[in-house]
Amino acid sequence: MATELQITRLRCEHLVNPIGLDIAHPRLSWVIESDRRGARQSAYQVLVASSPEALAAEQGDRWDSGKVVSDQSLGVVYGGPALASGERVWWTVRVWDGDGQPSAYSEPAFWEAGLLDRAEWRGEWVGGLIVGGPFTTSPAPFLRTRFNVSKPVARARLYATALGVYEPHLNGAVVGADVLAPGWTDYHTRVQYQVYDVTGQLRQGENVLGAILGDGWYAGHVGWLERQRYGDRPKFLAQIVVHYTDGSSETIATGPGWKGAYGPILASDIIMGESYDARRELTGWDAPGYDDGKWLAVETFPDPGIILSAMRGPTVQRISEIRPVAEPRELKEGHGSKWIFDMGQNMVGRLRIRVSGDAGSTITLRHAEMLNPDGTLYLTNLRTTKQEDHYTLKGTGEEIWEPRFTFHGFQYVELSGLTGTPTRDTITGVVLHSAMDQTGSFTCSDPLISQLQHNIEWGQRGNFVDVPTDCPQRNERLGWTGDAQVFVATAAFNFDVAGFFTKWLRDVEDEQSPQGAYPMVVPNPVVRKNGRSTWPAATIDGGPAWADAGVICPWTIYLAYGDTAILAERYDSMRRYVEFLNETSRDGLRCYAGYEGWHGFGDWLALDGSSDRFGNTSKELLGTAFFAYSTRLLGRIARILGKTEDAERYEARFQTIRNAFQERFVTRRGLIGGATQTSYVLALHFDLLPDELRPVALEELVRDIEHRGDHLSTGFVGTPYINRVLSDNGRTDVAYRLLRQTTWPSWLYSVTQGATTIWERWDGWTHDRGFQDPSMNSFNHYAYGAIGAWLYAVVAGIDTDPARPGYKHIIMRPQPGGELTSASAELRSPYGLIRSAWTLKDEAFEWEIIVPANTTATVYVPTVDGAEVHEGETPAAEAEGVRLLRRERGAAVYEVVAGHYCFSTRQEVRR
Repeated sequence: MATELQITRLRCEHLVNPIGLDIAHPRLSWVIESDRRGARQSAYQVLVASSPEALAAEQGDRWDSGKVVSDQSLGVVYGGPALASGERVWWTVRVWDGDGQPSAYSEPAFWEAGLLDRAEWRGEWVGGLIVGGPFTTSPAPFLRTRFNVSKPVARARLYATALGVYEPHLNGAVVGADVLAPGWTDYHTRVQYQVYDVTGQLRQGENVLGAILGDGWYAGHVGWLERQRYGDRPKFLAQIVVHYTDGSSETIATGPGWKGAYGPILASDIIMGESYDARRELTGWDAPGYDDGKWLAVETFPDPGIILSAMRGPTVQRISEIRPVAEPRELKEGHGSKWIFDMGQNMVGRLRIRVSGDAGSTITLRHAEMLNPDGTLYLTNLRTTKQEDHYTLKGTGEEIWEPRFTFHGFQYVELSGLTGTPTRDTITGVVLHSAMDQTGSFTCSDPLISQLQHNIEWGQRGNFVDVPTDCPQRNERLGWTGDAQVFVATAAFNFDVAGFFTKWLRDVEDEQSPQGAYPMVVPNPVVRKNGRSTWPAATIDGGPAWADAGVICPWTIYLAYGDTAILAERYDSMRRYVEFLNETSRDGLRCYAGYEGWHGFGDWLALDGSSDRFGNTSKELLGTAFFAYSTRLLGRIARILGKTEDAERYEARFQTIRNAFQERFVTRRGLIGGATQTSYVLALHFDLLPDELRPVALEELVRDIEHRGDHLSTGFVGTPYINRVLSDNGRTDVAYRLLRQTTWPSWLYSVTQGATTIWERWDGWTHDRGFQDPSMNSFNHYAYGAIGAWLYAVVAGIDTDPARPGYKHIIMRPQPGGELTSASAELRSPYGLIRSAWTLKDEAFEWEIIVPANTTATVYVPTVDGAEVHEGETPAAEAEGVRLLRRERGAAVYEVVAGHYCFSTRQEVRR
């Protein structure tokens, strides 16, 4: 008798049907779906086959796990022989339910190996002849080669990468959907490559393979620096491997036989913008039959000796499109006009335009996040970045154009140079970001808080463009480690970021110093290979809360996805970092007075009375607190990985640092030196105080908040933790007062001002002062959006259990308050859909939850002491799948199995 369990969402290394994997024994995962309460997996069987036919016959000729008695459905390691380069295998899985009944096999999935040996790359690096300078761009080279196919093709793959960015073409069409490939890495160490199935794009006879190259992060402007931080021009490496039906194969690779030319892309810079002259288009350049007689031979380049790595995370793609919210507004200027469009959303990407006009006339597009009071674009916060695109028409009727190798952060667009009157249909916003699946959603009865969640999501979209950047508009756009660290938990609620952070954390290790320090930004263009640096101390050690991302981020990804591999892969790197902290500390204190190294950025942008951006919280206190936290996390990681000796050493060291913290910063009464909100938040959140002093610290924190009129004064370091510290320690009421505060500094102030993303500064714009300091005033900066994790975990009540991570066991503990009457959140976890939706009306609390198959949950039903709790119409303790664990102040606590539940209590719940 078969069970009703359905097997869905098959993944290999967090990816769906990946092509080009370079992991010999990848991990396989699946989701179980069932409407039956208590549905669970008691055993599984994975079949891996060399062909779909073998799999259809239930023959695992590459690997048959056999029936494995286990509830594991995440990270099952493939146990068969390693694949050869380019080899594809298909796999399926079935499971047995709790009654021992088997399911049907899942729909098949596959994975395919990449090029596993560097020697299998047959081509040479090629590029154009023109080179720009540190402040001068050069046109984008177009590259091509011809080859013949004279036999029936079984399959064909394009393996491609670039130092710079590239757009591959084959027989008149773009290959794939990726943009800005291959992404940003430390090009001194590694570059990623992409693999595309091009079987259907080949034709018998002449074929043409080509590419357009852009400067990208490799040769263009990066951060506040000049161009060419990694190299002088973009370079391309590629090969097509064609397998014929007769068993033979052929490789067509880049090399001296390729030709190059320059065409319509006169300049392209990842942050400055792009200039395109349609009169110079090379029509048909990427198709058979094109005359390339006037094209020149490409320049070839020696192998740089770096690692060629397969993709570990998602590529950047066009994700969605946005239309202006209204017709454009005209600004008269001399004899001409400029037109201002409002996209209605601070977005990241670029524009696609539909225009017509005389040949040689040029359209200029400028992009900004805000408007000046006179209705013109507010551009001063861009610093030296132009965010400007130019299109010169060819004069052949309607022309459609979208830049290729740049992106901008903007809500408002200025269009000039157009003859005639534009309409809303003249421009379309093309949203770009890494192709992450959205996994979370949150809404509540307060529309301002719901808008806050919207802003958090869009801040993440705009700043997750291959690396987690601080901002997407000015001359920065760097992978600040501190910003990523404070936001990673929220990021993992909103989107599936397992692959995204797997890739970026490899980048973090690539940038680690020989001494073990992690830098302030990753990738780190501030340091050249020859050792020159524009900010020496910070580039070696990012400092407290920034460098600690190298430990905190892997730990958080482990909690969210149950991924022990990321801990194992990064363990040696994390250990070297914590040892660096130990070696550069004194008597358990990090960044002690007299330390000659970098003391860090402090509690960046705190509003605690400091005369600078670093805040008033002692950098020695911050450093020691994060030294303790990273050390403690490493001890936990070591224990998870079975490294008992390391675990005991780091657990003991944590206690030593904790004692040093108390001796140096905590008075006998429990007051903490500096008395800033952040100092109390860190001491409480990182468990640095003796139990008897925690109430004093909490009281002091609350006193300071109330003294400031229910406002926070924390910066980048303290803000992510402050509400969690309050709710974990019985002051959820204060946390809600902070959340619902609408005057600055607060999360909702920017919302009341019409923001659609998170601002960098609490007071980025105010009615009395206007715009903040334009040298640092981003309106799309996700760091303060870290409150999102609290919305999911505390307001809605969906949280991880560190003892059973990845939501194998779920902590569901909503804490209603703040006069909210409802809240709802959903999370597509690695095990399936989790839902928590509560309402509070007429003294009745009702709570709908979904616990996915193959998981369990501890459920805290908010209620007054002694109140009866029902599940549906049944007393909760008697309901199927529900077991009462205990009653505690303010909640009845149950253990539940997988299923759909509706809890209710008929007495007023404390707000």
